Amino acid sequence: MHFIGDIYVSEILHKQVLDPRGEEVGSLEDFAIVLGEMFPKVSGLIVKRNKERYLIPWEYVGIFNKKVISTTAKTSTFGLMAMGKDEMLACKDILDKQIVDINGAKVVRVNDLKLGDVKGHLCLMAADVGVSGLFRRLGLKKRWDKLSRAMGFKEASTLISWNFLQPLEPKLSKLTLTVPRQQLSDMHPADIAQIISDVSQKDRKAIMEALDIETAAETIHELEPAVQANIIAQMNNEQAADILEAMPPDEAADVVGDLPEAKAQEILKLMESDEAEDVQELLEHEEDTAGGLMTTEYLTFTPDITVEDALTEYRLEAPDVETVSSYTIYVLDTDERVIGEVHLKDLVLSPPKKTIGETMETEFKSVGPGEDEKEVAEIISKYNLLALPVLDEDRRLLGIVTVDDVVDMVLPPQSRRRRHRIG
Repeated sequence: MHFIGDIYVSEILHKQVLDPRGEEVGSLEDFAIVLGEMFPKVSGLIVKRNKERYLIPWEYVGIFNKKVISTTAKTSTFGLMAMGKDEMLACKDILDKQIVDINGAKVVRVNDLKLGDVKGHLCLMAADVGVSGLFRRLGLKKRWDKLSRAMGFKEASTLISWNFLQPLEPKLSKLTLTVPRQQLSDMHPADIAQIISDVSQKDRKAIMEALDIETAAETIHELEPAVQANIIAQMNNEQAADILEAMPPDEAADVVGDLPEAKAQEILKLMESDEAEDVQELLEHEEDTAGGLMTTEYLTFTPDITVEDALTEYRLEAPDVETVSSYTIYVLDTDERVIGEVHLKDLVLSPPKKTIGETMETEFKSVGPGEDEKEVAEIISKYNLLALPVLDEDRRLLGIVTVDDVVDMVLPPQSRRRRHRIG
């Protein structure tokens, strides 16, 4: 068998295939390829003849290049197209489908496919996702090259090598990744969320299932409410509960509040009791109040604990608390009323044997759960606060509103939503 150099599928698709006598067998419609290798091998040609599609095994291909495609056997020896379980069709299953470009954190489309020689076998080498690939498909590549030269446009490499591609599904139905799934977790959750927003519902589910729980929780927060609720609703309840448990309570409450009530209740029953109780309590507050903004993740100490012991406890507990929340520590009396607050900086700079009661500030700003969210934002902005405690009538701590929550309110991110009560 003879083939010369690299060939793009668009350059030979629909080309006539000849038999040993030079007579036409039919037109080239597709390529059967076998997955499993770094570069999938072409196992046969799909040829259309009289409205029927036939499979010509690769061992019966004699000449294969841009000018001539021929077989070494007669047409009568070929059977109707039948695919093996490890085979797929290059054009039907890959061409025009989406690829997740991890480096660019975006979704691109496969405009052409590059074939080449690997150890004597014709293999699928790369996907072309650039504009030039699209013009090649349209038969306008020369015009595009001339125009781009005239405009001084230099297109960066648009080929994604197949060894960087991995199916999200066993037979690569619609979406591939430019890196293995486990590397998705190394991406910023906002980038993953952007990709998820650009793909189909089926593919969203596949991407989310490829993430570890912590990354999935952070990614969920970055999504639009409708997309977020849809993804959680599609998950099994156990997986959804695990993800919600990994989220700050206020973010988890936002998600649960957008779910159908029956689904929300099922998930809450599977969550750890403390986390589920926090979420349920947050759902009781009006959406545009301090109670609707607050989180129940915060650190508290009693006034008699020493700075040294407090720092030891801080190191143990802070990793489980939202970053901004952990900068301010609240001091509670024996009746769990807030009597003061200590900032992390002051705690670090204080003598080790000094007590928290001696270090704390007793004059601090606070709001009630029914305070309007705009008033909360103004207080945090005016006094340059990282967090604002939310107290009940008995000055017991219900939660805190962080500066992040206010930023989300003033400059709504994709994750900003309206919470609905359930139950």
